[in-house]
Amino acid sequence: MNTPATLSGSHLRTYHAIFQHPAAHNLQWHDVHALLRHLAAVEQEPNGNLKVTLHGQVLVLTPPRTKDVADVEELMTLRHFLQRAESAAPAAGDVSAHWLLVIDHHEARLFRSEVQGAIPQRLTPHEPDRYFRHEQNSQNLARGKERPDPNSFFEPVAVALQAAGDILIFGTGTGSSNEMVQFHAWLTAHHPALAARIIGSLVIDEHHLTEAQLLAKAREFYAQPRPVLT
Repeated sequence: MNTPATLSGSHLRTYHAIFQHPAAHNLQWHDVHALLRHLAAVEQEPNGNLKVTLHGQVLVLTPPRTKDVADVEELMTLRHFLQRAESAAPAAGDVSAHWLLVIDHHEARLFRSEVQGAIPQRLTPHEPDRYFRHEQNSQNLARGKERPDPNSFFEPVAVALQAAGDILIFGTGTGSSNEMVQFHAWLTAHHPALAARIIGSLVIDEHHLTEAQLLAKAREFYAQPRPVLT
């Protein structure tokens, strides 16, 4: 078991409890859900189930019957999901690859752009009504004036991008309605080294483009010669 580097505190304790031998008997669903929201994209379905997506792996959780993870089968399902996601995660040192981030108000999709037919990692806001509000002036974000929130939409996207090399961003809208602009400003304020890896951004009409067409646009961009800085 390789513990994700982003975990600490209660999330780290919960992660270790999931893999504990013998099985933990006091593991609470509240803590498990908090861990999954920290690591992955979590979406509540109309029937009340939680759809969890991490590194292209999907887990659907039904509403718990008790406050504790009392069923060994449920615990093993959690273990196997985290193990599959860990195996599918990009290598920590793989920073030579070209990446594409497609982001709007509803979700962020992260692709390895040179991989034909790549399946994106999807991340969605955990509280849409809260996170769809935008700063009227993106400069306020760059100055660090936005309200800090460790469970924000942008932080999980930044975590997912840590293993990326060059990053190209596609977004929709203009001005303060462009989530791409908001994210870039936030990233510059909070993760400047990661922001420096962004080599281009493009406003697109993503509703009229398939994922294959998005990837083709990204490969076309990366194929263009770039000036050498001296």
